[in-house]
Amino acid sequence: MPIVLSIQSWVACGTVGNCAALFALQRLGIDTWSLNTVAFSNHTGYGRWRGAPVPTPIVASLFEGIVELGMLPRCSAVLSGYLGEPEFGPVLLDIVGRVKQANPRAIYCRDPVMGDIGPGWYVRAGIPEWYRDQAIAAADIATPNRFELEWLTGEPVASVTEVAAAATALRRRGPRIVLVTSLETGPDRLGVLAAAPEGRWMVETSRLAIDATGCGDALAALFLGWQLKGKSVPEALALAVGAVWGVVEATLAAGGGELALVKAQDELVAPTRKLVAQPL
Repeated sequence: MPIVLSIQSWVACGTVGNCAALFALQRLGIDTWSLNTVAFSNHTGYGRWRGAPVPTPIVASLFEGIVELGMLPRCSAVLSGYLGEPEFGPVLLDIVGRVKQANPRAIYCRDPVMGDIGPGWYVRAGIPEWYRDQAIAAADIATPNRFELEWLTGEPVASVTEVAAAATALRRRGPRIVLVTSLETGPDRLGVLAAAPEGRWMVETSRLAIDATGCGDALAALFLGWQLKGKSVPEALALAVGAVWGVVEATLAAGGGELALVKAQDELVAPTRKLVAQPL
């Protein structure tokens, strides 16, 4: 049975960060452990929130508690997302290294949460540079959006061809698989592209008229989860995108707001929309 250690944000109200990833993984039947990098009342997209980053020594101490239980050899993967402070970066890489030392088959999925087209940056100074210069090289799977891909590669990307080339270039810096999200592939069309040693694939869907936060967190978790369950890259890509599309559709039907993960939980396991990843 795979076990994932998920290291990212936590909110008291909402479905982002660990509040999205843990449920998605558990619904796939994957056991999860979690370390929270921030404790906020809600995600910052609301414009106001309460709470603070979890101090780095506290997160490190919680991890040591897991180590002391002798549990690390059971960990199949580390999934990381939003960081609260740049000082946590070296601690995160130490955690990944120690998990891999305990279980050489463990993989690291890095969602380099930094910002997006429109809102721009939404992390503290120093974190984007750490992602670019240190974290990406340690990742087995990286899941940037288009904004983050441009920052990591230093090149603007507009067309699918440019995205594919940039994803391939990023792979040369460490990750075996690069999953690029939030691609506008046409009028009212969105795409997700995967680049792997076996090839490159794209899944497209129609754009739903909703701005839902947490889609990237859920997508990264689902893609990792399906990989751990033995699916190929194109299969995992199609299943993950289909699931998130179904959840967003249910969120829209419910009137918007936070992702309807619980209401649409069956979509996480068996998406209604049967998508096929097209080779590029």
